[in-house]
This record gives sequence, structure tokens and C-alpha cells, in this order.
Amino acid sequence: MELNADFSKRVVVHSDKLEWMKSPMPGVDRRMLDRIGGEVARATTIVRYAARSSFLEHTHTGGEELIVLDGVFSDEHGDFPKGSYIRNPPTSAHTPGSELGCVIFVKLWQFDLEDRTQVKIDMNKMEAVPAAGRTGVAVMPLFQDARETVRTEFWDAGTDIELNLPDGGEFLVLSGGFVEGDDELVEGGWLRVARGCILHAKAGKNGAWVWMKLRHIPHARPPAV
Repeated sequence: MELNADFSKRVVVHSDKLEWMKSPMPGVDRRMLDRIGGEVARATTIVRYAARSSFLEHTHTGGEELIVLDGVFSDEHGDFPKGSYIRNPPTSAHTPGSELGCVIFVKLWQFDLEDRTQVKIDMNKMEAVPAAGRTGVAVMPLFQDARETVRTEFWDAGTDIELNLPDGGEFLVLSGGFVEGDDELVEGGWLRVARGCILHAKAGKNGAWVWMKLRHIPHARPPAV
């Protein structure tokens, strides 16, 4: 399966307007944002766990990156509330589920296969810092290596944003919203832009909290299976 698999094109998905699709596990549904592959795929997805649902234990050969958007996500390593950011590197294993139900944003098969860095951050307990030279913007760093930069940014209401993206970027609205081009993105809105683009955005009347991943587009490829 290929969905939004041309990384030379700008893509906008209003995820709240997508139908939920059943996964192979009962009680676990998903909204696909991009995908290359079948059940083993390089994929970006919003996943919904019903209360008391879970997946069987499995190993993430290509790594897993996720944000808890609602509820509490759990595995044998802990309980992770809304606002948690997690990176499970290649070769890591777990049995994910949710006692009360949850919604997560998850990316699979997008790691350097030699990466072994585990990250678990409760963003509710972190403070964003003012961005140097960028009025109305505060930054919360989450991860950086030779391949990518991951962070969230808080944009004050009405703030004009300009980001030079020589290696592309990806953006998910966690709260609030912004306008970019002819598109207005609100909570759950997802934008991916190609290499060589400049992002021109304007935060909405309630500001915006935006997760972003930068510099990773040149490494996008099918899963190594």
C-alpha cells in the first residue's frame, strides 16, 4: 500500500475528518496519514485504543515514535498520559495497550536501524524556552541526531512564522491552529512539506502548539523487510 508516498509533494491531512479503520487487533483503530508497505510499513498514523484493548507483544525492528494525544497509553514499562513523547528504538519490544482508552500519533520504520536511544518525555512537566530572535515563539526540544530534529513550538496568537526547510519538515497541531497557504489546520491537522520549502504560517486566534520533525525527509524509504 502507498499513501502520500511521494515525499517531493506537499501534503495536508485533516485527520479529524478521516474515518477510523480497523486494525488487525480488536478495539484498535487507525487513521492513516502516510504509508509505504502492508502491515509492516513505513507509516505515520493516528491510532485509537478502546478501553482495555491491547496489541500482542512485538518487537519494533524499525523503531517507533509516538505522542499520546488523549487518554493514557500503557505498556510493561509504564503508563504514559496525554502529552507524553516516546521513542522506542529498533530492536525494542513491548506489549502496548490502554486500560481506559487512548489516542496516539505514531511513526513506524523511520529510524536509523543502528539507533538505540530510548526517549520518554512527559511534556506536561517541561517548560518551553523563548526562541532566540523569534518573537511570539517558545520551543520545547525533544530529540536531535544527525538525521533529524524533533521539537514542539508554541506560537502566540497571530504570530507570523517563517521556517527555511532545506530538508523538508512535518508538522502536527497538538492544540490551537494555524494557517499555511490556503489551508487552515486545527488540532489533529498534519502537514508535510518537501525539501527546499519555506514554511509561511500564521498562528490562529488561540495560538498554536505544534509538534515538528525537521531534516528527516531525505531518509524516507520503504521498510527494510
